[in-house]
Amino acid sequence: MINIIIWTIIACEIGFWVVIALGLITRYFFKNKRLGFFFLALTPILDLILLIVTAVDLTNGATATQVHAIAAVYLGISVVFGKSMIQWADERFLYYFQKGPQPRWKSGYEYARHSLKGSLKHLVAFVIGVGFLVTMIYLINDPTRTETLQSMLQVWALVLGIDFAISLSYFIWPRAEKPR
Repeated sequence: MINIIIWTIIACEIGFWVVIALGLITRYFFKNKRLGFFFLALTPILDLILLIVTAVDLTNGATATQVHAIAAVYLGISVVFGKSMIQWADERFLYYFQKGPQPRWKSGYEYARHSLKGSLKHLVAFVIGVGFLVTMIYLINDPTRTETLQSMLQVWALVLGIDFAISLSYFIWPRAEKPR
């Protein structure tokens, strides 16, 4: 069943970008905002599919692996960063395909604040992902089957700490202006 989880994660990630592309193409090339919104609204459904597949696998007696842990990480990040990733893609799509305004380059303390906001969003994603991980650990209730989930908690906490350290460093050493 692990292969199904891996392929589901890959399919969800590819599906995420496909529905975003379909949403943007429909919105801007075909001028159909309603259908474009429909495609963009499909992204949370992909997260739900991944959650169901992972839960079914674990409740059927599978030993949790890094793939199950990555599914929880993916869900947390997708829920928190999904809207901003869509906005990022929307800005670039407008610029490159519709001759829209160029995305703004942030520097100095503006970039430091932007980076810190990203780290705070990462913290929220961490809390959501940890919620999934802890729920899986609780429901499985077998330390030998959830050892990998426990270790993912530690690795992700370390990554989150590094993310905050990097963000805070921009307040000490601000990002330079974009060379012209």
